[in-house]
Amino acid sequence: MNKKVVVLGGGTGLSSLLKGLKMYPVDISAIVSVCDDGRSTGKLRKEFNIPAVGDIRQVLVSLSETEPLIEDLLNYRFKTDDDLNGHSVGNLMLAALTNITGNLTDGVESLSKVLNLKGKIIPVTEDNVTLMAKMKDGTTVEGEHNITAAKKQIKDIYYKEKAVTNDAALKAINEADLIVLSMGSLFTSIIPDLICKDIIKAIDKSKAPIMYVCNMMTQPGETDGFKVSDHIKVLNKYLGKRKIDIVITNNGEISEEIIKKYAVLEQKDPVPFDKENVKKLNVRYISDNFVSTDTGMIRHDTYKLAFYIFRETFKN
Repeated sequence: MNKKVVVLGGGTGLSSLLKGLKMYPVDISAIVSVCDDGRSTGKLRKEFNIPAVGDIRQVLVSLSETEPLIEDLLNYRFKTDDDLNGHSVGNLMLAALTNITGNLTDGVESLSKVLNLKGKIIPVTEDNVTLMAKMKDGTTVEGEHNITAAKKQIKDIYYKEKAVTNDAALKAINEADLIVLSMGSLFTSIIPDLICKDIIKAIDKSKAPIMYVCNMMTQPGETDGFKVSDHIKVLNKYLGKRKIDIVITNNGEISEEIIKKYAVLEQKDPVPFDKENVKKLNVRYISDNFVSTDTGMIRHDTYKLAFYIFRETFKN
């Protein structure tokens, strides 16, 4: 019987991690945040009063074992002068299936069968939640898109509404052999899963180790100047009695050319691995060269990353 791995997160980070992990014989459950409110997703949320579907679409694509053309289809965005402009086909399909089946979870499951998914995708909540941030300068910002755009230091993250956690997410955590917090936007992709109180209660009851895949680059406003230990401290603040057990970090070199490009165009810098501070947090570290710049962007080597995650499941 395959080991069960639960991965929490959202956006590009989660989908990238899963693309590699699906190559290994593990049972994957991806618990996806649903608070994105930009572009196509934001329009559909307002029109149909449904949770965000954009991150779920990305995860569907990453776990699919169908033809590459299907990936192009789901990610295709209409370019017109009418209401369809900017909408992706995958988002529209998920919105339609949510209405047909009555909820997003069943809608995702029905599409998963068509796409022959290597894993299960679980929205963290069925509620149409709004992400809120209290900034260190005392201001409050509403909406994930606005939080990211503000580029201010964040003091706290919470939901405007009370969010009811998806029972399927709690069941997956209860059965997990390994719980992974994905790389990605710390405050707007990962923590939105952790501010659901029932998620924290389920993690506290679980005996599965908690692993965090640390970002390689900082994010303007959110994590400026952050080292690896700073990421861990923030996540531990939102976790309950149980804290992070293992962190995966990068020790590979990034070319000066790409570092300068990120600093100028995106105001992002490499995240330093402060080994001694990580040790003081009683966190075991796995460090290797995970740098992949094949696309000209800094990304994790998803297959190497997946190998370490897969190997960790056998230690339990």
